Amino acid sequence: MAVKENLRPGGRSARVQASVHKATRDLLAEMSRAEVTIPLIAARAGVTPSTIYRRWGDLQELLADVAVERLRPDMQPVDAGSGRADLQAWAEQYAEEMSSGPGREMIRDVLAAQAGANACKCCEYTRQQIVVIAERAKARGEAFPDIDIVMDQVVAPIMYRILFDDVPDAARVRDLVSRIMSTPG
Repeated sequence: MAVKENLRPGGRSARVQASVHKATRDLLAEMSRAEVTIPLIAARAGVTPSTIYRRWGDLQELLADVAVERLRPDMQPVDAGSGRADLQAWAEQYAEEMSSGPGREMIRDVLAAQAGANACKCCEYTRQQIVVIAERAKARGEAFPDIDIVMDQVVAPIMYRILFDDVPDAARVRDLVSRIMSTPG
């Protein structure tokens, strides 16, 4: 079941979502993931379990929704003075955050959900960050690779390594950025 979008931002639906998300985050901080249940979350959030089932369908969809909100960037990418430096700083931070214990848990939660909508949201958040970097570079008169090239040749290898190998170190991330910044666009 896909998560329903809020029809009235700031209305009852938004308050329910906020309280359920907070209850979920709090319980995950207090106990193991295997102990967290929808009835526990509902009791903590002050809603009925049926409210959670109606909105999210199951625990995994709720965990994915909470993870997506935590993965949403809360600030613009660092302005390091050039497109290359901006992308380098962003990619190193991205690799570090996503490969951390909490980052890996959030990735697993998003990918374990039956609906792919949350994974698409994560991809869009990443794309938006790169768009900011690209627009800044272009405003400075710098050449910058196509967004899809950055996604395919920087973000994808970082994520692949996090999921299936070991944490990509800073040297590996610098190499990925260097390759696309030196290739004619």
